[in-house]
Amino acid sequence: MDKNKVALTPPMGWNSWDCYGAAVNEEQLIGNAEYMRDKLKKYGWQYVVCDIQWYEPKAKDNDYNNFTELCMDEYSRLIPAENRFPSAANGVGFKKIADRIHEMGLKFGIHIMRGIPRQAVHRNTKILGTDVTARQIAHHFSVCPWNTDMYGVNTKCEAAQLYYDSIFEMYARWGVDFVKVDDIANTEFQPHNPYSAKEEIEMIRRAIDKCGRDMVLSLSPGPAQLSAAEHLCKHANMWRLTGDFWDDWNKLYDMFSRTQQWYPYVSEGCWPDCDMLPLGNISINGSCHGPKNRYTQFTKDEQITMMTLWCIFRSPLMFGGELRNNDEWTLGIITNGEVLDVNQHSRSAHPVKSDGREIVWEAESDEGKKIVALFNADDTEKIISVGFDELKITGKFILRDLWKREDIGEITDKIEAMLKPHSAKLYMLK
Repeated sequence: MDKNKVALTPPMGWNSWDCYGAAVNEEQLIGNAEYMRDKLKKYGWQYVVCDIQWYEPKAKDNDYNNFTELCMDEYSRLIPAENRFPSAANGVGFKKIADRIHEMGLKFGIHIMRGIPRQAVHRNTKILGTDVTARQIAHHFSVCPWNTDMYGVNTKCEAAQLYYDSIFEMYARWGVDFVKVDDIANTEFQPHNPYSAKEEIEMIRRAIDKCGRDMVLSLSPGPAQLSAAEHLCKHANMWRLTGDFWDDWNKLYDMFSRTQQWYPYVSEGCWPDCDMLPLGNISINGSCHGPKNRYTQFTKDEQITMMTLWCIFRSPLMFGGELRNNDEWTLGIITNGEVLDVNQHSRSAHPVKSDGREIVWEAESDEGKKIVALFNADDTEKIISVGFDELKITGKFILRDLWKREDIGEITDKIEAMLKPHSAKLYMLK
């Protein structure tokens, strides 16, 4: 299986983490899927992703219940908590939810933690199709520093691969199209061995290739290590450039330097990931990086800046808010077809110049038209400009504002705009 044929363009979808943390339920998944079907699908949005701890019956917000009881089958595999996902009863797992989402013409995704449940190790439960038990394949020193659910696996143990094979066979049977694997690209938590999960990434890749179903493989949380770029491109479809991204200008400003490092590795099936879009109604279940049950703390200008950078860089687009509570503004910025087309169908994006506060990127459309993004990352209003000599072009062009979806005049030597603090413009030269 060629994993690069699974995600030919950056995946676009919704993820439950920013609004519901670990506590999303079936009604919320289906409700957001129905909104996507009705209002977003025609613009390319298609993945509905259930984030962390869908197997935890007592989950309540963005915090975890340490060493809590998890829902698990006899073969050491975590299964959905039936009190949160009633259709998972009688051992069918997420199949009925996935079937409903597929009937909407959408795709279904889940989040998992790398490794095997500590609960399975302590109970010494079996691995499907073997005489081996969870205790024999666990690596007891390989633990996540922020979640107590799992041990990593001993990658030198042959049965560890069989365990991964068994869970991905189950996900394939459920109808999963997208798997976000967590605690596997977290260089900030493992400074002495920053890419220690390399072998587990390879095991997961083999398990996906063997399961018989196409699945997008997304790795979290980041920041991914630039020296691992070749390995990531070979085995994954998405990998995070940061820890969790939230609605804070400093986090957004930091993303300019990260995208400048990673743009050479953007290609079909390989999408360096700026993380979710914390837009709309987020943190519904608890205070996380801001007030509980808030609308994004980003200003409208900052929201445009974020969407512009994510789109010209070609990051995956994963909306984080409760879609059903979108206001007209929020719906508008995620259904601008001309801007989304830059994300899905442009090429050769790269920074033209940056002094840290005045930033210019360029790319090309499918038809070879020049696309230019201007960013004012400063705290004061200023003119941002780029000359034709810097863009390596000559002649006359009609400048089209992609956010306004209108032509704004003829240009012959430069592009410039007066930009408010933390704002952006996205243009096409016709």
